[in-house]
Amino acid sequence: MPPPSPAGPAPAPSTGAGAVRPQPAGPLPPERTARPPVPPPYAPLLPPEEYAEITARLRPVPERRPVRTVAAAVCAVLGLGLIGGAVTAAVLTGGAGGGSGAESAYDRAHTLWHTAPVDSLFPRTVRGLKAGPGKADRVWTRIAVAPDSDCVTALDPGLAATLSKTGCARVVRATYTDATSTNVTTVGMVFTGADEHDMAALAQRVDTQSLDERPDLLPRAFPAKGTVAERFGAAQRASWSLKVLPDAPVVVYAVSGFADGRAAEGPQPVAAARDATSTAPVAQAGLGHEAAGLAAGAERALRAALNPPTEAPE
Repeated sequence: MPPPSPAGPAPAPSTGAGAVRPQPAGPLPPERTARPPVPPPYAPLLPPEEYAEITARLRPVPERRPVRTVAAAVCAVLGLGLIGGAVTAAVLTGGAGGGSGAESAYDRAHTLWHTAPVDSLFPRTVRGLKAGPGKADRVWTRIAVAPDSDCVTALDPGLAATLSKTGCARVVRATYTDATSTNVTTVGMVFTGADEHDMAALAQRVDTQSLDERPDLLPRAFPAKGTVAERFGAAQRASWSLKVLPDAPVVVYAVSGFADGRAAEGPQPVAAARDATSTAPVAQAGLGHEAAGLAAGAERALRAALNPPTEAPE
Protein backbone atom coordinates (compact mmCIF):
# COMPACT_ATOMS: atom_id res chain seq x y z
CA MET A 1 0.00 0.00 0.00
CA PRO A 2 1.20 3.37 -0.62
CA PRO A 3 2.28 5.29 2.42
CA PRO A 4 -0.22 7.65 3.83
CA SER A 5 0.25 11.29 2.64
CA PRO A 6 1.20 13.81 5.26
CA ALA A 7 -1.46 15.91 6.71
CA GLY A 8 -1.78 19.16 4.75
CA PRO A 9 -3.50 22.40 5.38
CA ALA A 10 -7.21 22.64 5.57
CA PRO A 11 -8.82 23.06 2.22
CA ALA A 12 -9.64 26.57 1.17
CA PRO A 13 -13.22 27.58 1.05
CA SER A 14 -14.88 27.33 -2.30
CA THR A 15 -14.56 30.21 -4.66
CA GLY A 16 -17.33 29.34 -6.88
CA ALA A 17 -20.02 31.58 -8.18
CA GLY A 18 -22.09 31.39 -5.11
CA ALA A 19 -19.22 31.98 -2.72
CA VAL A 20 -18.91 35.27 -0.84
CA ARG A 21 -15.45 37.02 -0.95
CA PRO A 22 -14.12 38.22 2.39
CA GLN A 23 -13.97 42.04 2.69
CA PRO A 24 -11.26 43.97 4.53
CA ALA A 25 -12.09 45.53 7.81
CA GLY A 26 -11.74 49.10 6.50
CA PRO A 27 -10.43 51.25 3.61
CA LEU A 28 -6.74 50.99 2.72
CA PRO A 29 -4.55 54.00 3.69
CA PRO A 30 -3.22 56.09 0.80
CA GLU A 31 0.13 55.01 -0.68
CA ARG A 32 3.06 57.00 0.71
CA THR A 33 6.00 57.88 -1.53
CA ALA A 34 9.27 58.94 0.04
CA ARG A 35 10.31 62.42 -1.24
CA PRO A 36 13.54 64.28 -0.45
CA PRO A 37 13.11 67.38 1.63
CA VAL A 38 13.07 70.61 -0.40
CA PRO A 39 15.98 72.84 0.63
CA PRO A 40 15.18 76.44 1.41
CA PRO A 41 15.97 78.91 -1.38
CA TYR A 42 18.99 80.24 0.43
CA ALA A 43 20.70 76.87 0.86
CA PRO A 44 24.16 76.93 -0.80
CA LEU A 45 25.01 74.38 -3.46
CA LEU A 46 27.82 72.33 -1.98
CA PRO A 47 29.37 69.09 -3.21
CA PRO A 48 28.70 66.00 -1.16
CA GLU A 49 30.73 65.83 2.00
CA GLU A 50 32.12 62.47 1.05
CA TYR A 51 34.28 64.06 -1.65
CA ALA A 52 36.00 66.24 0.86
CA GLU A 53 36.44 63.36 3.23
CA ILE A 54 37.85 61.12 0.53
CA THR A 55 40.19 63.59 -1.14
CA ALA A 56 41.42 65.67 1.79
CA ARG A 57 42.95 64.74 5.08
CA LEU A 58 41.46 66.55 8.00
CA ARG A 59 43.94 68.45 10.11
CA PRO A 60 43.55 69.13 13.80
CA VAL A 61 42.64 72.69 14.67
CA PRO A 62 45.44 74.26 16.73
CA GLU A 63 44.63 75.35 20.19
CA ARG A 64 44.11 79.10 20.54
CA ARG A 65 46.73 80.85 22.59
CA PRO A 66 45.91 84.32 23.90
CA VAL A 67 49.57 85.49 23.83
CA ARG A 68 49.99 84.77 20.13
CA THR A 69 46.66 86.38 19.34
CA VAL A 70 47.68 89.60 21.10
CA ALA A 71 51.08 89.64 19.37
CA ALA A 72 49.48 89.20 15.96
CA ALA A 73 47.08 92.06 16.66
CA VAL A 74 49.94 94.35 17.69
CA CYS A 75 51.89 93.51 14.51
CA ALA A 76 48.84 94.24 12.38
CA VAL A 77 48.38 97.64 14.03
CA LEU A 78 52.05 98.54 13.54
CA GLY A 79 51.95 97.46 9.90
CA LEU A 80 48.91 99.59 9.20
CA GLY A 81 50.63 102.52 10.86
CA LEU A 82 53.71 102.19 8.68
CA ILE A 83 51.63 101.95 5.52
CA GLY A 84 49.60 104.98 6.51
CA GLY A 85 52.78 106.95 7.20
CA ALA A 86 54.21 106.06 3.82
CA VAL A 87 51.03 107.12 2.06
CA THR A 88 50.96 110.39 3.97
CA ALA A 89 54.59 111.12 3.08
CA ALA A 90 53.91 110.42 -0.59
CA VAL A 91 50.98 112.83 -0.56
CA LEU A 92 52.94 115.56 1.20
CA THR A 93 55.91 115.23 -1.16
CA GLY A 94 53.82 115.11 -4.30
CA GLY A 95 54.22 111.38 -4.83
CA ALA A 96 58.02 111.48 -5.20
CA GLY A 97 60.07 109.90 -2.50
CA GLY A 98 63.82 110.01 -2.00
CA GLY A 99 64.72 111.13 -5.50
CA SER A 100 63.21 108.09 -7.20
CA GLY A 101 62.41 110.16 -10.29
CA ALA A 102 65.99 111.35 -10.56
CA GLU A 103 67.29 107.81 -10.17
CA SER A 104 65.04 106.46 -12.90
CA ALA A 105 66.09 109.24 -15.27
CA TYR A 106 69.73 108.56 -14.41
CA ASP A 107 69.29 104.87 -15.17
CA ARG A 108 67.62 105.64 -18.49
CA ALA A 109 70.53 107.86 -19.50
CA HIS A 110 72.92 104.89 -19.55
CA THR A 111 71.21 103.44 -22.61
CA LEU A 112 69.95 106.62 -24.23
CA TRP A 113 72.66 106.51 -26.88
CA HIS A 114 70.90 103.62 -28.65
CA THR A 115 67.28 104.07 -27.52
CA ALA A 116 66.76 107.71 -28.49
CA PRO A 117 66.27 108.73 -32.13
CA VAL A 118 69.25 110.52 -33.62
CA ASP A 119 67.19 113.64 -34.32
CA SER A 120 66.35 113.96 -30.64
CA LEU A 121 70.00 113.94 -29.56
CA PHE A 122 71.31 115.87 -32.58
CA PRO A 123 68.54 118.01 -34.08
CA ARG A 124 68.86 118.86 -37.75
CA THR A 125 68.82 122.54 -36.86
CA VAL A 126 70.03 124.15 -33.65
CA ARG A 127 69.17 127.73 -32.79
CA GLY A 128 71.19 129.73 -30.33
CA LEU A 129 69.55 132.88 -29.05
CA LYS A 130 72.23 135.47 -28.36
CA ALA A 131 74.84 132.73 -28.72
CA GLY A 132 77.10 134.53 -31.19
CA PRO A 133 79.59 137.35 -30.82
CA GLY A 134 77.92 140.51 -29.56
CA LYS A 135 74.93 138.38 -28.41
CA ALA A 136 73.86 137.77 -31.96
CA ASP A 137 71.50 134.90 -32.72
CA ARG A 138 73.03 131.87 -34.38
CA VAL A 139 71.65 129.00 -36.46
CA TRP A 140 73.57 125.75 -37.09
CA THR A 141 72.70 122.96 -39.51
CA ARG A 142 73.66 119.34 -39.06
CA ILE A 143 75.68 118.00 -41.97
CA ALA A 144 76.83 114.58 -40.76
CA VAL A 145 76.25 112.01 -38.01
CA ALA A 146 78.94 109.52 -37.07
CA PRO A 147 78.17 105.90 -36.16
CA ASP A 148 78.32 105.25 -32.43
CA SER A 149 81.87 104.35 -31.44
CA ASP A 150 83.89 103.13 -28.52
CA CYS A 151 85.91 105.69 -26.59
CA VAL A 152 89.28 104.61 -27.96
CA THR A 153 88.12 105.15 -31.54
CA ALA A 154 86.24 108.41 -31.02
CA LEU A 155 88.53 110.19 -28.55
CA ASP A 156 92.19 111.14 -28.41
CA PRO A 157 94.24 108.96 -26.03
CA GLY A 158 94.54 111.65 -23.36
CA LEU A 159 90.82 112.32 -23.09
CA ALA A 160 89.96 108.62 -23.38
CA ALA A 161 92.30 107.83 -20.47
CA THR A 162 90.77 110.62 -18.38
CA LEU A 163 87.24 109.33 -18.89
CA SER A 164 88.12 105.64 -18.61
CA LYS A 165 87.79 105.75 -14.82
CA THR A 166 84.07 106.37 -15.23
CA GLY A 167 83.61 103.30 -17.41
CA CYS A 168 83.52 105.14 -20.74
CA ALA A 169 80.98 103.11 -22.70
CA ARG A 170 79.94 104.77 -25.96
CA VAL A 171 80.40 107.99 -27.93
CA VAL A 172 77.93 109.53 -30.38
CA ARG A 173 78.90 112.50 -32.56
CA ALA A 174 77.56 114.88 -35.19
CA THR A 175 79.06 117.77 -37.12
CA TYR A 176 77.33 121.11 -37.78
CA THR A 177 78.07 124.18 -39.83
CA ASP A 178 77.00 127.78 -39.48
CA ALA A 179 74.72 129.68 -41.85
CA THR A 180 77.69 130.85 -43.95
CA SER A 181 79.38 127.41 -44.07
CA THR A 182 82.67 128.95 -42.96
CA ASN A 183 82.83 127.32 -39.52
CA VAL A 184 82.30 123.68 -38.59
CA THR A 185 81.76 122.14 -35.17
CA THR A 186 81.67 118.54 -33.97
CA VAL A 187 79.40 117.87 -31.01
CA GLY A 188 79.75 114.67 -28.99
CA MET A 189 78.23 112.87 -26.04
CA VAL A 190 80.28 110.39 -24.03
CA PHE A 191 78.02 107.90 -22.22
CA THR A 192 79.62 106.29 -19.20
CA GLY A 193 78.73 103.41 -16.93
CA ALA A 194 79.38 105.45 -13.78
CA ASP A 195 76.97 106.13 -10.96
CA GLU A 196 76.11 109.52 -9.53
CA HIS A 197 78.95 109.43 -7.01
CA ASP A 198 81.61 108.73 -9.65
CA MET A 199 80.23 111.36 -12.01
CA ALA A 200 80.24 113.94 -9.23
CA ALA A 201 83.87 113.06 -8.49
CA LEU A 202 84.75 113.44 -12.18
CA ALA A 203 83.02 116.82 -12.37
CA GLN A 204 84.94 118.02 -9.33
CA ARG A 205 88.21 116.78 -10.81
CA VAL A 206 87.59 118.54 -14.13
CA ASP A 207 86.77 121.75 -12.28
CA THR A 208 89.61 121.76 -9.75
CA GLN A 209 92.27 120.63 -12.21
CA SER A 210 90.90 122.69 -15.14
CA LEU A 211 90.86 119.61 -17.35
CA ASP A 212 88.41 121.35 -19.68
CA GLU A 213 91.12 123.89 -20.57
CA ARG A 214 94.02 121.56 -21.32
CA PRO A 215 94.93 121.39 -25.06
CA ASP A 216 96.13 117.80 -24.64
CA LEU A 217 92.54 116.82 -23.82
CA LEU A 218 91.01 118.31 -26.96
CA PRO A 219 88.02 116.33 -28.28
CA ARG A 220 88.45 114.77 -31.69
CA ALA A 221 86.78 116.29 -34.76
CA PHE A 222 84.55 114.30 -37.10
CA PRO A 223 85.34 115.16 -40.75
CA ALA A 224 82.59 113.93 -43.06
CA LYS A 225 83.51 113.27 -46.66
CA GLY A 226 81.57 115.17 -49.28
CA THR A 227 80.63 117.97 -46.85
CA VAL A 228 82.10 121.31 -45.88
CA ALA A 229 83.66 119.53 -42.89
CA GLU A 230 85.72 117.20 -45.06
CA ARG A 231 88.99 118.95 -44.12
CA PHE A 232 88.11 119.35 -40.43
CA GLY A 233 90.90 117.30 -38.87
CA ALA A 234 93.12 117.40 -35.79
CA ALA A 235 95.10 120.45 -36.95
CA GLN A 236 91.96 122.47 -37.58
CA ARG A 237 90.62 122.26 -34.01
CA ALA A 238 90.47 125.82 -32.74
CA SER A 239 88.16 125.98 -29.71
CA TRP A 240 86.43 123.44 -27.54
CA SER A 241 84.05 122.87 -24.64
CA LEU A 242 83.99 119.93 -22.21
CA LYS A 243 81.31 119.55 -19.55
CA VAL A 244 80.44 116.76 -17.13
CA LEU A 245 76.69 116.75 -16.52
CA PRO A 246 75.85 116.64 -12.81
CA ASP A 247 72.59 114.71 -13.18
CA ALA A 248 73.38 112.23 -15.95
CA PRO A 249 76.23 109.79 -16.71
CA VAL A 250 77.18 111.83 -19.79
CA VAL A 251 80.02 114.14 -20.80
CA VAL A 252 79.08 116.66 -23.50
CA TYR A 253 81.76 118.23 -25.66
CA ALA A 254 82.08 120.41 -28.76
CA VAL A 255 85.09 121.36 -30.88
CA SER A 256 85.05 123.98 -33.65
CA GLY A 257 87.31 125.03 -36.51
CA PHE A 258 87.45 126.60 -39.94
CA ALA A 259 85.73 124.89 -42.85
CA ASP A 260 88.45 125.85 -45.37
CA GLY A 261 90.98 123.53 -43.77
CA ARG A 262 93.31 126.17 -42.34
CA ALA A 263 95.25 125.07 -39.27
CA ALA A 264 94.42 126.70 -35.97
CA GLU A 265 97.21 128.57 -34.26
CA GLY A 266 96.93 128.07 -30.56
CA PRO A 267 93.53 126.44 -29.85
CA GLN A 268 91.66 128.07 -26.99
CA PRO A 269 88.96 126.82 -24.63
CA VAL A 270 85.62 128.57 -24.92
CA ALA A 271 86.23 130.76 -21.87
CA ALA A 272 89.27 132.37 -23.51
CA ALA A 273 87.91 132.28 -27.07
CA ARG A 274 84.81 134.23 -26.07
CA ASP A 275 86.76 137.01 -24.44
CA ALA A 276 85.67 140.19 -26.18
CA THR A 277 89.09 141.77 -25.63
CA SER A 278 91.03 138.89 -27.21
CA THR A 279 92.76 139.58 -30.54
CA ALA A 280 93.53 135.92 -31.28
CA PRO A 281 92.21 134.67 -34.64
CA VAL A 282 90.13 132.03 -32.86
CA ALA A 283 88.37 134.64 -30.77
CA GLN A 284 88.01 137.08 -33.64
CA ALA A 285 86.34 134.40 -35.78
CA GLY A 286 83.84 133.61 -33.04
CA LEU A 287 84.83 129.93 -32.87
CA GLY A 288 84.52 129.95 -29.09
CA HIS A 289 80.89 130.99 -29.46
CA GLU A 290 80.36 128.19 -31.98
CA ALA A 291 81.61 125.52 -29.60
CA ALA A 292 79.81 126.94 -26.57
CA GLY A 293 76.51 127.45 -28.37
CA LEU A 294 76.38 123.97 -29.88
CA ALA A 295 77.47 122.32 -26.64
CA ALA A 296 74.60 124.08 -24.87
CA GLY A 297 72.21 122.97 -27.61
CA ALA A 298 73.36 119.35 -27.26
CA GLU A 299 72.84 119.48 -23.52
CA ARG A 300 69.31 120.82 -23.98
CA ALA A 301 68.53 118.08 -26.49
CA LEU A 302 69.87 115.41 -24.15
CA ARG A 303 67.78 116.62 -21.25
CA ALA A 304 64.68 116.80 -23.44
CA ALA A 305 65.24 113.22 -24.62
CA LEU A 306 65.87 112.09 -21.06
CA ASN A 307 62.75 113.74 -19.64
CA PRO A 308 60.11 113.85 -22.38
CA PRO A 309 56.90 115.72 -21.60
CA THR A 310 54.26 113.53 -19.97
CA GLU A 311 51.36 115.38 -21.56
CA ALA A 312 50.85 116.37 -25.16
CA PRO A 313 50.86 120.13 -25.70
CA GLU A 314 47.45 121.69 -26.25
